[in-house]
Amino acid sequence: MGFDSRQSTPGFKRQLIFINGETRSFKRASLLMQRVNGLKVSPNTIERICLEVGQELATAAEQDWQGVLDGEAIVPQLAVVSCDGGRIRTRKTGCGVGVHLDGKGWSETKNAIFVSATSETSQTDPQPKPPSCFLDRNHVAELTETAKTKENADREKRFRDDEPSPKKKPGAGHRAKHKPQKVHRTLISSMQNSKAFGLQMDREARRRKFDKAPLRAFVGDGLSSNWTIHQEHFSDYVGILDFIHAVSYLHRASIVCMGKGDEGWVTYTRWMTLAWQGRVGEVIEELLAHQQRLGEAPPDAEDDDPREQLRRIIGYLNNNRQRMDYASYRCAGLPATSAWMESAVKEINYRTKGTEMFWNHPAGAEAILQIRAASLSDDDRLARFLAHRPGSARLRKGSNVSTIAA
Repeated sequence: MGFDSRQSTPGFKRQLIFINGETRSFKRASLLMQRVNGLKVSPNTIERICLEVGQELATAAEQDWQGVLDGEAIVPQLAVVSCDGGRIRTRKTGCGVGVHLDGKGWSETKNAIFVSATSETSQTDPQPKPPSCFLDRNHVAELTETAKTKENADREKRFRDDEPSPKKKPGAGHRAKHKPQKVHRTLISSMQNSKAFGLQMDREARRRKFDKAPLRAFVGDGLSSNWTIHQEHFSDYVGILDFIHAVSYLHRASIVCMGKGDEGWVTYTRWMTLAWQGRVGEVIEELLAHQQRLGEAPPDAEDDDPREQLRRIIGYLNNNRQRMDYASYRCAGLPATSAWMESAVKEINYRTKGTEMFWNHPAGAEAILQIRAASLSDDDRLARFLAHRPGSARLRKGSNVSTIAA
């Protein structure tokens, strides 16, 4: 029994969309549909249906989800916006069977999370000592190594502030009162450029009434495009550099200046603690002294030249020092890390990135990003959109011929 995207019923399409959004590929969705529902649908048919729905989801977002999510947004106590880039592997189009990489084989994705949260404020720093996970030598070394390239950043082992350290037993951790409590999240994801994605982020935040929240935070890594979006659309949000990214730079700086031995580790822990307490200016002063000792990097310095590495680290910290007042953020009940964003990127990557997973058409990848982000949002927007779209069981097009039960 074979059906294409024009003959299938609205209910059947909904099943395909949900299954495809939670499986690793069109092929796996086809196999699951056959084994669970006893219905044979080709991967190409599933891809066509997903492309159709993905395009409609993008249009619905541009129209502020009118008719789907009307009047539901509640002004949060704390509004947290965070964005991060990702990578998916792509082929050149029109090259036929086989692996024909598009450039270096990677294309950039944009991801953003919007979290309504609650938190408590404090007159003094409620956690002046850094979490023990940042004092675990093996963990910090792994974190720094995996943070070197954007291609493997999604594999980074990040520990949330409220999670136990690697040495603690499961269940030993607790959430301090000053740390934000997530209430509701929505996600967006796209392959559009940063300028277009910034407009998407602004639209979603305003629809969620984040601009009216008494506390607002924008959390990101040091990527310049993230802070361009912050400046253009979220300049009245407190800009916060993800502390874990700061840790990776400080650890590398300690190795450049003092080596990989105990002296380097002691130097890292002191610098990291200073940064945790919002005293990054003191760290920069020490790094400048080390830079004078090592000498300036020549214009043609290689990437592995210690002088060049130190120059970049100092530049990174200087560029972000106004976003590293972590003690003040904790007093205000704001987040210090982008753990919510990193977790969401991993969830999105589950469907879009993996070993031997390539995307032949940018439009297909864009459609899946739209579907995956909608399916992961707490407002159940994917199911509600599919129930209200033209051709659904409630609003059926005359051209749809029902041959399978919805």
